[in-house]
Amino acid sequence: MGLKAAPEDQALLLELQALDTKLQQLARRSDKLPERATVDTLTGKRAELERTRTEQSGALEDVRLELKRTEADVEVVQARVTRDAERLATSASVKDVAALEQELESLGRRKSDLEDIELAVMETLEQREGDLTSTEGELAALSTSIAEATAARDAALVEIEGERAHAAANRQMVATKIPADLLALYEKQRERYGIGASLLRGGVSMASGVALAHTDMTRIRAAEPDDVILCPDSSAILVRTAESGLHGRTGESGL
Repeated sequence: MGLKAAPEDQALLLELQALDTKLQQLARRSDKLPERATVDTLTGKRAELERTRTEQSGALEDVRLELKRTEADVEVVQARVTRDAERLATSASVKDVAALEQELESLGRRKSDLEDIELAVMETLEQREGDLTSTEGELAALSTSIAEATAARDAALVEIEGERAHAAANRQMVATKIPADLLALYEKQRERYGIGASLLRGGVSMASGVALAHTDMTRIRAAEPDDVILCPDSSAILVRTAESGLHGRTGESGL
């Protein structure tokens, strides 16, 4: 023997289904919030910029080390120049003087080359510092944008949660009015097929949007008002009302 339920109890399933649909829509709306996508996009950009900053910091440190090495080389050469110049000033040997003058000339060229390298490294250092400063500025601005986007996202989520809580409370209230066996069947069909109840309107199942076959309509017309019928297309509980297009059935009040 099939499940039976009063027509008014079956009609409550439409309210329940509407609330379940609302809850599903709110969940999708939460998942697909534009504000959420904005936060994700900005956060991704921040991660990229942070990687860039790390690379730039490393490159800057390398240049600083190179500058220190070059400056040290210049100091070494300068120390030798000072030493040789002092020796030249006190040397009485023609041979030593010639050797010292030759070495001083060579040291002069070496010092000039090192100073050119030092200048180039300093220019590179200035460029690296500028790049890093620019990236840090972008990160600061991006952090502000992320904070604003996060606040907008959270505000939208609070609004959605308010709607969800209201719909969930209404669902609970409606569910308590439905007989346990009918509710259990509804939940089973909804879990299995995605929808638990469907209005039959003008011979069309609203769940599938498809007009029922003549043989199905004949079977439905022959059913008792308290018979629980499943939609042949969607497998949802088919709720019959005055809109269902069922005429001429004796004793079928309101249908």
